[in-house]
Formats: sequence, structure tokens, C-alpha cells
Amino acid sequence: MNRLTKIATSFLVLPVLFANAAFSQDVINASKFDTLQAAFDAIPPEGGVVHLPPGKFEITEPLRLSVGDVSLQGSGTATHIINKNEDRLPALLIAHPDCKNAKTDRKFNLWRVHVSNLRITGNEKSGAGIEARQINEIYIEGVTVSENGSDGIFLNYCYEDPRICDSLLTYNKKNGVNLQGCHDIVVSSNHFEENQDALLCADGFNLCMNGNNLDDHLRHGVVIENTYGSVLSGNMIEECNETAVILDRDCYGITLSANVIAHNGKGIDLRDAHGCAVSANTFTILKTQALRIGPDSGRITVTGNNFSNSYIGKSSIKRKVDDAAAGGLLIDNADHIVISGNIFSGLTEKAVTLNGEKKNVVFANNVLVDVESDLE
Repeated sequence: MNRLTKIATSFLVLPVLFANAAFSQDVINASKFDTLQAAFDAIPPEGGVVHLPPGKFEITEPLRLSVGDVSLQGSGTATHIINKNEDRLPALLIAHPDCKNAKTDRKFNLWRVHVSNLRITGNEKSGAGIEARQINEIYIEGVTVSENGSDGIFLNYCYEDPRICDSLLTYNKKNGVNLQGCHDIVVSSNHFEENQDALLCADGFNLCMNGNNLDDHLRHGVVIENTYGSVLSGNMIEECNETAVILDRDCYGITLSANVIAHNGKGIDLRDAHGCAVSANTFTILKTQALRIGPDSGRITVTGNNFSNSYIGKSSIKRKVDDAAAGGLLIDNADHIVISGNIFSGLTEKAVTLNGEKKNVVFANNVLVDVESDLE
């Protein structure tokens, strides 16, 4: 007898034993089926638990999960699904069987799907690693999704409360995570490495992106479009070839706070953003434009940030040749800006560069060290 059975027997808790036995019978063990798809097809309409065994599982068509209230559990990275498809189809497709296009077929909702503890890889011609269409309260955790020809994870109008946590998104040809038409979103404690962009969030609201590590992206870090009421905080965003964070297409009411934005091509670009706060971030050794506020943006507060090079005290610079650049703040024909309580030090650009007229810009209580500036 296993330890759990011994303990239960010693206390004569027979109802608990019966309950455990019933629970074990409800778990679908995919190793007892000829294919993973056969195991998925065995899930009853009311949902259930599917356990995927260790092994390498090569597929040429998407694995289709088409019922809600399901927990799909792998055996860690030992469960490795390898997508051999070369027609841009995903490895795992989670959708109602009648849902063809989530944006137009909004009536085909499923609820509460949990995917955890497995690895998915693809190829340059495959689709997303995981694609979910209209799955409310989807929860993805502990997955490794790599080398797919499209996005790592694509949540397509998964409107209610999507969560992506503790996962690794690497070397995908498009976004590590693509969020389209979602709201009340949590993206927390993930690693993003060398995707095209780390994360795209479009046409949604209430994104909470906290405590993630982003490194070595081929283009941008985080791109947020037509989204409001969101917060990016406590993220490490390093070595994106182009821009670390972009807000575009009517963003408003977003806070970017307490992030380290280091060694990217550019830092934060507010292309079309209003009513936003940029606070307590560390901008260091950016090639240019640590923060840009564009002509379609306004009503922005910039407070408590540190714009710096690699100065380490005693007149010493840590990075002197290839990484000596350190960008500043560009106000590009924007208006209604408050810049207060920041420090600008050792920059290779002006601390503040003004393009166009100075229109309703308050610059107060800042410290400037070894820099030039259009505002004093």
C-alpha cells in the first residue's frame, strides 16, 4: 500500500478512500490511448482531467481540445509535443468545435481550461504553439513553448480573466504571447527569450503584466495597442533590438512603473497614449530615446525615474566603448506633460530634447548630472 492508503486505513476513513478511487477513475491517462487526440476525444462534455505521460509526441495536425472545465496536465518538460505541421497550424488548438474565427463567432464560448506542465515546440512553417479561441478563464502555467513559426501562445478573444504564469516563451517567430480582444488579463512571472516581440496586447483592457523577465528580443519587448486601464510593473526588459515598450492606437489610463529597461535599442515609446504615468523606472544604457512622448500623446506624468549610463562611482564607467550610449527623454510635439523628481545623469543624448513648441510642459525638481538639456 502507498503511504496515503496506510494513513487512511489507520483512521478507518473509508469514505475518503472511495472518493479517492472515484477521482482516480475520472482522470484520463493518455498513455492508455493510441494517440493524444483519442485521449482528448474521450473527455466527457462536463469536462475532466487529462494526464499526459512523458515522451516525445510528433504531430502533423493540431491537437484539438473542444470542451470546457478541463485540466490538461503534462509530466513537465518530459512531455514534449513536437509540431511537424508546415501549413501554419497550431500544435494545440483550444476552441468550441463550431468556432472558426473567434473575432466574428463570439457566441461559441468555452469556460475554464487549464493547461500546465508540458513542452511544445514547432518549426519555421508551423503555427502557434497554443492557440485558444473564446476560452473564458483560461489558465496556462508551467509550459515551455519554443521555436514555433508563429506566436508561442495566441489567446484570440479569450475575453474573461485569462492568466499566463510561470512559463517559458522562447525563439518563436512572432510574439511570445499574443493577446487579442482579452480583458482582466494576468501575465506574471514568465520568461521571454528571443521571440520577434515578447508580448502583444491589442483591443483589450486591464492587462496586469508583472514580474516577468524579457531578454534578447529580435524586435520589440511589449507592444500595447488600443488598450486601457493597465499596468506594467516590476519587469526586467533587456536587449530588445528595437523598442522595449510601445503604447499605440488610443491607449489611455496605463501605468508603466518600477521596470528596469536596460540596453535596448530604445526604451518606452508613447506613440498614441493619454492619461498615462511613467514612474520609478530605471532606464540605463539605451542606445537612444529612453523615453519618447510622440505628437499623438499627451497628459503624461514622468516622475521618479532614473535615466543613466553605466557610472559606478569614483568617476568610473563600467561600459566604455560599445555600450557607452545612454538615451534621454524626447518630447516630440506632445503637450500637457509633467516631468518631476527624475534624475538624468551621464547621458550621451540631451536629458530632454524638445521637438516643436514647448506646449504646457512642466519641468520641475529634477536633477541633471553631466548632461545637456533643452529644459533646465
